[in-house]
Amino acid sequence: ASAAARLRLLRAGGQAAQVAARLVWRQAPFLSLRARATRRREAERLPVVFCARLTSCQREGRARRERGAQGRAERARILAAAAMASAGAAGGDASAPPAAATAAVLVPSKDLSGEVHVAGYDFNAHGGCVDHEALLGSFLRTGFQATNLGRAIEEIERMASWRLSDEPVTDDTKEEWRDPAVRASTRARIFLGYTSNLISSGVRESLRYLVQHRFVDVVVTSAGGIEEDLIKALAKTYLGEFSLKGAELRREGLNRIGNLLVPNDNYCKFEDFIVPVLNAMHDEQERDGVAWTPSRMIHRFGKEINDESSVCYWAYKNNIPMFCPALTDGSIGDMLYFHSYKRPGLICDIVADVRLMNDLAINASPRKTGMIILGGGLPKHHINNANLMRNGADFAVIVSTAQEFDGSDSGARPDEAVSWGKIRADAKPVKVYADATIVFPLMVAQTFANMPKPQPA
Repeated sequence: ASAAARLRLLRAGGQAAQVAARLVWRQAPFLSLRARATRRREAERLPVVFCARLTSCQREGRARRERGAQGRAERARILAAAAMASAGAAGGDASAPPAAATAAVLVPSKDLSGEVHVAGYDFNAHGGCVDHEALLGSFLRTGFQATNLGRAIEEIERMASWRLSDEPVTDDTKEEWRDPAVRASTRARIFLGYTSNLISSGVRESLRYLVQHRFVDVVVTSAGGIEEDLIKALAKTYLGEFSLKGAELRREGLNRIGNLLVPNDNYCKFEDFIVPVLNAMHDEQERDGVAWTPSRMIHRFGKEINDESSVCYWAYKNNIPMFCPALTDGSIGDMLYFHSYKRPGLICDIVADVRLMNDLAINASPRKTGMIILGGGLPKHHINNANLMRNGADFAVIVSTAQEFDGSDSGARPDEAVSWGKIRADAKPVKVYADATIVFPLMVAQTFANMPKPQPA
C-alpha cells in the first residue's frame, strides 16, 4: 500500500485504540488492578490487529477486481472472434446479420403455386349488385370456418349427387343391381341427425324442407326434436333474450330456450293433443296386438298432427323413418308417465327400433351412405353407431360448436369416428365449427335447394 494509505490505516487504528481506552477507564471502578492492566494491553494491540485485517481485505478486493478484469477481457475476445467469423461467412461484411440467424428466419419456401390461394368475395366485381351465389361460393377460399363451410357444401353435393351408376359393375354384382336404369336412379342413403334446439329455432323450416322433398332417407333426433315440432304446429315460439332472468320467467309461466320463449300454455295444448293419441294407441295394442316402437309412435304423431309445417308430418307422409331412442326424455315422457298411472300397460319397444336402424345402414349396400349431423349427443352417436355396422359411412358432414378437448362424442372430430369404423377410412368428412342456425340454411341454399327433387320410390 502507498504511504498515504498506510497513514489512513494508522489513523483509523489510533482512533479505534482511543475508543477502546475510554471504554476501559469507564469500566475502571468496577475492575481489579490486574484486569485494568490486561484491558490496557489489549487496547494497545488493537491498532496492529485492525491494520492487519484491513490489509487482508485490501488484498482480497484487489484479487476480485483482477479476476473481473480477466473475465471481461475473455468475453470481449470471444465476441470479437464471433464477429470476425460472421463477417467472414457474409463475405467479409461486418455489418451483415449472423448467418445462423438468417438461415433460421428465412427458411426457403415450398412452391405453392399449384395450391388454392386465399381470396374473399369482391363487392366491386358486380357493378354494385351482390351476387349471393358467388358470395357463398367464395367461402371456400376465404379461410377458417368459411373454408370448412365451403368444403361441407362440396361434401353434401357429393353425397346427394352420387348414383350407383357411378360405380363399376363387378362380377359379384347381383342381377337386380345390373339394370342401367336402376343404377342411375339409386341414390346414397342419407341419415339426417339434429338436436332439439334446432327444431325450436327457425332451422325447423330447413329441416322440414329436406324431409318434405325426400332429400334424406332416415332421421334421428332427441325427444325435444319430436315434441317441439309437434308443439310448434299447435302454438308459436317467440323471440326473447339470453339475459332474461329465470326466476321472473318462471313467475310469468314462460320457458326459455336460449333466446327463445315457449309459454306454458303451449305444453297444455300439447297435452290436449297427445293424450287422446296415446289412448288410441293403447287401444290398438290391446285390440289388434300392435307393437309400438319409438319410430312407430312418431309416425303416428305425424299422421295425427296433420300440419304441413311439421317435420313429423312429412316424415309420415313420405314414409321416412324418424328414430328417437330417448323418446321419454321430455314432455312426451311426462305424458307417458301420467298415462301409466291412469291406464297402465302401454308398451314401447326400443329394441325393435335399434334393429331397424342398424338394418337400414347394413342393407344400404350396394348404396353408399351419408351423414348430415347438426349438433352432437344422442343423434350424432346413434347415426355413427348404425354406420359402424357397415364399416362406416362414405360421406359425412358435422356442424357443431362442441370441442374435442373434454373427450365428449359431441365434440369429437370426424377422424375419431374413423378410428371406430363409423366413417370409412377413405371418406372425406368435414366438420364445421359454427352455429347451425347460421350455416345450415346456407348449406341447404347451396345444395339441396338447387337440386331436382327426388321422386317417390
